[in-house]
Amino acid sequence: VQLQASGGGTVQPGGSLRLSCVVSGLRFGFNNYAIGWFRQAPGREREGISCITAGDGSTYYTNSVKGRFAISRDNAKNTVYLQMNSLKPEDTAVYYCTADDIDVTLRNSILTITKKGDDNWGQGTLVTVSS
Repeated sequence: VQLQASGGGTVQPGGSLRLSCVVSGLRFGFNNYAIGWFRQAPGREREGISCITAGDGSTYYTNSVKGRFAISRDNAKNTVYLQMNSLKPEDTAVYYCTADDIDVTLRNSILTITKKGDDNWGQGTLVTVSS
């Protein structure tokens, strides 16, 4: 399985970027897997921020990005996108995409996105938000 993330760069606060994740080699076909975006800021653990399911393409966002980021998928292109608007310096991180084994948990109105295991990770793309 290969996941190729791209689209990162340096942008000023308030700016926008669109990340792409091209996926190949999934055993049962791209259409049948949830895809998630995670990020890791310097000195911090990797955190899930958004995911999109297979089938009806339901989308989920953690509070840190809800209302600013939008995830979508193009099954014909085996690609998932993350449109990031109103970027903040705290969004600075390496962004990773991953496929399958993604858990979405809602507890006390806080949504958490986690990944089971270490399979199916892309190489990451760096997003820097700075003036």
